Amino acid sequence: MKSNPLSEDYELIRKINEGDATAFRQLVYKHKDVSLSLAQSILKDAVIAEDVLQDVFIKVYRKLNTFKFKASFSTWLYRIVVNTSYNELKKRKQNISVDAIDDTFNITSEKKDLMEEQDQRKYINLALQKLRPDEALLLRLFYLCELSIKEIEVITSFKPSKIKVDLHRGRENIGFHLKQLLGKDLKQLL
Repeated sequence: MKSNPLSEDYELIRKINEGDATAFRQLVYKHKDVSLSLAQSILKDAVIAEDVLQDVFIKVYRKLNTFKFKASFSTWLYRIVVNTSYNELKKRKQNISVDAIDDTFNITSEKKDLMEEQDQRKYINLALQKLRPDEALLLRLFYLCELSIKEIEVITSFKPSKIKVDLHRGRENIGFHLKQLLGKDLKQLL
């Protein structure tokens, strides 16, 4: 019988609120990969995203007693990840230059073994790095996290129309960047 991830999270939260540090480690482990991916979508820097994620989980630990169980824990957590990441972006006043990113990813001869899942992730992540932070974030929330437009609205505070437009643009732009990276080998990737 398949376990319910919501009830697993709620049980872990109950244990954490009772002082069980092991339960918090389990909760972090369960959600860290997706949370890091969301932070990287916004910040475009793995090291900064890891630092932000540490701050996020400290905030989560301190504020977990305020979690009301009205939404899923992941929705609440992703909202904190998104807000903390955007705050860090503002603090650093980063202007992400697509030209600078293009110079970083000059891929020519490494196009042979594209069917491996590791290579698929690599090229998709390279293309995601070239997208605007909002587009990359929304693509990850919608496709990776499999969240609905309504759930994404709660996490990001974006209007549904912005979410739909940015998802559309994001899909077009990621296709464009994948074509630039892979050329005719794109069909092998997909």
